[in-house]
Amino acid sequence: MSVINIDKTNFQREVLNSDKPVLLDFWAPWCGPCRMVGPLVDEIAAERGDIKVGKVNVDQQPELAIQFGAVSIPMLAVFKNGKLVNQAMGARPKDQILSML
Repeated sequence: MSVINIDKTNFQREVLNSDKPVLLDFWAPWCGPCRMVGPLVDEIAAERGDIKVGKVNVDQQPELAIQFGAVSIPMLAVFKNGKLVNQAMGARPKDQILSML
């Protein structure tokens, strides 16, 4: 699957109402660690058809960033059945990101 850009207009449909677990990457284009994590998130999206992967640009979606406490980025969040079940701040290697799922 490809990465979905998540915003406040599609958050309910793509994340909360998803029938698959969702990995969200809260990021910003100016963030160095985000640029390291971004390609890993893209790889996971391409490799794992059993999950949905989305990215939230915190500069464009400050309401979502505030709602989920993304005070430091990158922040990764995992949702299952519409509920936040796991989150981690800071850059992580791919195996740690996968272990969050």
